[in-house]
Amino acid sequence: MIKVDDLDKKILEMISCNARIPFKEVAEACGVSRAAVHQRVQHLIEANVITGSGFHVDPSCLGYNTCTFIGITLEKASMYNRVVEKLEKISEIVECHFTTGPYTMLIKLYAKDNAHLMTLLNDRLQEIDGVVSTETLISLKQSFKKEVPIGSDK
Repeated sequence: MIKVDDLDKKILEMISCNARIPFKEVAEACGVSRAAVHQRVQHLIEANVITGSGFHVDPSCLGYNTCTFIGITLEKASMYNRVVEKLEKISEIVECHFTTGPYTMLIKLYAKDNAHLMTLLNDRLQEIDGVVSTETLISLKQSFKKEVPIGSDK
């Protein structure tokens, strides 16, 4: 595993707040050259410290107005990988987690409305072999979303 030093953390903090910030600005704030920032970022990408890049799309702008978390109970936990393969084919599902607690897995999905959600639940999720039950929690509002703390331990 890669060692992330204080300079890496400062760079990560800046680019995670604004992925489009010019490396020149990051370099000036960090007191290093633009080439040094570029090399550090490239190294962090290669080491999978930085994963992915791109733009975040507001689901409601595409008509997906219902954000939902669904706890899924499987017949056997060993069925997890087979169920994940089926869930990956449902485009409305954006996250899937293998969990402890009352559910075998937890998913996050976006539906256009409650009727669309009901169709996803009844005709897609609950029809997957191994799914015993689901519990649905509708998000009324996302208050914030952020990355894990990057800065030095405080």
